[in-house]
Amino acid sequence: MYAKTMSAQPATGPLQIQSVVDHVYSALRERILSGDLPRGAKLRQASLADELGVSRTPLREALRRLSAEGLVEFLPNRGATVSELDFGDMRHAWSARVAIEPGAARLAAERRHAPAIAAMRAAIEQQRGAAGNKIESFAANRAFHLALAAASGNPHLTRFAEMLWVPRLGVPIYQAQAAEPAGPQAWADEHEGIADAIDSGDADAAERLTRAHVQAHPPVPPR
Repeated sequence: MYAKTMSAQPATGPLQIQSVVDHVYSALRERILSGDLPRGAKLRQASLADELGVSRTPLREALRRLSAEGLVEFLPNRGATVSELDFGDMRHAWSARVAIEPGAARLAAERRHAPAIAAMRAAIEQQRGAAGNKIESFAANRAFHLALAAASGNPHLTRFAEMLWVPRLGVPIYQAQAAEPAGPQAWADEHEGIADAIDSGDADAAERLTRAHVQAHPPVPPR
């Protein structure tokens, strides 16, 4: 499918190598974040290049970029593999969220971008409607926090948030947390309070509520 998309582009001259790298990077990054390429998986460059319809040169550059983000590792005698993330990494990700998300909420309240706020509210409604479906509830929870980062208007914060909310790590943690008595419905209430503060332009409240929300739900080991 990717190769067809590439070949369907108008033949206006040689395709710039950097644009090919960007496409390959985005495709592989999405597959890693979604769990389609599981942690520890060996990234066979020959087969990946054939699958994506590109040469190995842009593929290697894309893998180097993913390595710089910590999503890919180059190991002796194994080549490129998807990074092995464990529960310790999840704790580090949670600590990073405590540092990043409250600031993003403050920026979002100062900006008050209507479409971004609408995306946050849509995620809240999605979570309320998940009704015990842990996978859907996680997806809605993730969508809210990514929408919060995007509402800041800072693309770097959005990229950091995407890396911190890796589904293949987050789902088992979320499933364990969802067993709490309050559960996802209470988290939706907290999300709504954050969205209301952002919508009203109350930057202090948005930052404070976001920090309290993240700190109140540290990761727990998968059961």
